Amino acid sequence: MKRVWTIVGVRDVTASFRWYQSLFGQPETAPAHDYFGQLLDSDGTVLLCLHGWGEHEHPTLASPETATPGHGLILFFRVDDFAAALQRARTLVERLEEEPNMSSNTGTMEFALRDPDGYYVMISALS
Repeated sequence: MKRVWTIVGVRDVTASFRWYQSLFGQPETAPAHDYFGQLLDSDGTVLLCLHGWGEHEHPTLASPETATPGHGLILFFRVDDFAAALQRARTLVERLEEEPNMSSNTGTMEFALRDPDGYYVMISALS
């Protein structure tokens, strides 16, 4: 295996797409479709796929009413601009789920916040 494409169900693909672009410090662009968008790194690597709830009859993406968004899932991103990501994150949410702290697991600084659909997003400094 070379790549994993994480796909999460969202209520509004365009709004979630812009939210993640803001968090990652990416220029604002539109998703490829109103029901699906891929957030890409500068080298073309897929960082995250956003899929509209109820589109295309995928059983696990049928509805947020039948599946709690984020249950059993942490969206974990390693970033090379931790301080800037933290500043951007603070503009996107009223409060962080976890304030910046040194992780005993990774040995790097990290913080957490919730995205507009309630997913738990962990940002970790790339050492």
